[in-house]
Amino acid sequence: MDNRAEFYEKLKNKLDESNIFPSEYLFKFIVSTHEEKIKQVEDLFDFKGAVITKTSSKTGKFTSISIHVIMKNSEDIISIYLEAEKIEGIISL
Repeated sequence: MDNRAEFYEKLKNKLDESNIFPSEYLFKFIVSTHEEKIKQVEDLFDFKGAVITKTSSKTGKFTSISIHVIMKNSEDIISIYLEAEKIEGIISL
């Protein structure tokens, strides 16, 4: 098992142990402050109920994006993270 797969397997186990689904989950990402990058992150949550908050860094080069959303299960959370990995330069917190 590679490191990435192992990481997500451990995350799934932790999520299942610490949550009763459906449950509210907080996603946090940092991207460069370009409308295209921010929109790509927002598009990951293109369904009702997601509350998205954006905060620019002091220099304005980066934007922190926090998303509160009800998730059905740990697999859906992992799925979002896997899709987010496709966004160039994104940092998942």
